[in-house]
Amino acid sequence: MSGHYDVDAVRKEFPAAERMTYLDSGFQAPLARPVKAAIDLYLREGLETAGPKSVWLDRVEQTRTKVAHFLGVSADEIAFTKNTSESMNIAANALQLRAGDNVLMVHGDHPNNAYAFLNLQRKGVEVRFVPMTDVVDAASFHPHIDANTRAISMSHVTFHAGHRFDIESVGALCAEKGLHFIVDVMQAIGVVPIDAKAIRASFIGSGSHKGLLVPQGLGLLYWDSANAELEPAYLAAASLAEIPADLIARPDKLTPAPSARRFELGNFNLPAIHALGASLDLIAQIGVENIQSHCFDLGDHLIAELDALDIRLVGPRDRKHRAPHIYVIALPAAEWLGYFEENGVRVSPERDGIRVSFGMFNKSADVDRLIELIRRRGVKTSSKAA
Repeated sequence: MSGHYDVDAVRKEFPAAERMTYLDSGFQAPLARPVKAAIDLYLREGLETAGPKSVWLDRVEQTRTKVAHFLGVSADEIAFTKNTSESMNIAANALQLRAGDNVLMVHGDHPNNAYAFLNLQRKGVEVRFVPMTDVVDAASFHPHIDANTRAISMSHVTFHAGHRFDIESVGALCAEKGLHFIVDVMQAIGVVPIDAKAIRASFIGSGSHKGLLVPQGLGLLYWDSANAELEPAYLAAASLAEIPADLIARPDKLTPAPSARRFELGNFNLPAIHALGASLDLIAQIGVENIQSHCFDLGDHLIAELDALDIRLVGPRDRKHRAPHIYVIALPAAEWLGYFEENGVRVSPERDGIRVSFGMFNKSADVDRLIELIRRRGVKTSSKAA
């Protein structure tokens, strides 16, 4: 089906995709052979030599550079974190918001994006939610901005229905109004091309266990270095511009690093960073634009098959406003999830149905298998389009 790259060759790198119909990369990507090999190298070195620390730390910086290139930014603007939630909390607290300030967000967006800012209510910061619609862009936020608005925070792609929001127009609005812009790209990165500078965000946060193919436990944070006044809410020796050689803390030398390292606390998740280096190489070989196009094609095929069965798709249908890889089918999860699992199809339950999420290794046959199971069981009237 795909003419964008050799999907069969890529699929061989994902053994799980050969053992089941894996349509759940929006939850966790299956492990790829090159990613496992990078982790195995780290483990073997630790086992045999107790760890070549300088080599490992050099690989950290190599991977940092790969991340920066992937996002179109400088390596000095990339920090490693634990996950998306930590990245968003770092961003929220770095803004130095005060009582009376307000932040705009999208109602129903990922909760851990919201909680990072809702936690600031204890300081008197107000969080205002704008309605979630199939299209969210600058016009969605403009009427809600007032003299006390300091920031807008939102996802690029929603996890629960695959909306792809117009973050570039929102970034332009923030630049015009002098607002900070914080973006969660967890469900986009690795599948949707991201130009961080074009977004015009102060911070962009993500994890790495979905489109970036890494086991859980590693996050990323982009910080626009033009915002040098944004400093970490917590501090460690690794965060400092001058790390004391004798490791004795000095109260008069607390200046944070001039790079995004100011937001790091040291002791990296080294296995995951090794994995990320390998996964970025794999993605670069295929091309993220090609991955996006392939997933769009799979989505078009899925939508056409659902239409033929008169089953509703939750969320936007237009390519301009939908994510290429995330689709929620209006089938009750309580009635269907177990059935799919029993028949070797891995999907996720979501708010309004069953979520199908594609990866670079999926083929049209995976969609056909899902549709075959739906046809075999039949669909109750309550599950059909309204």
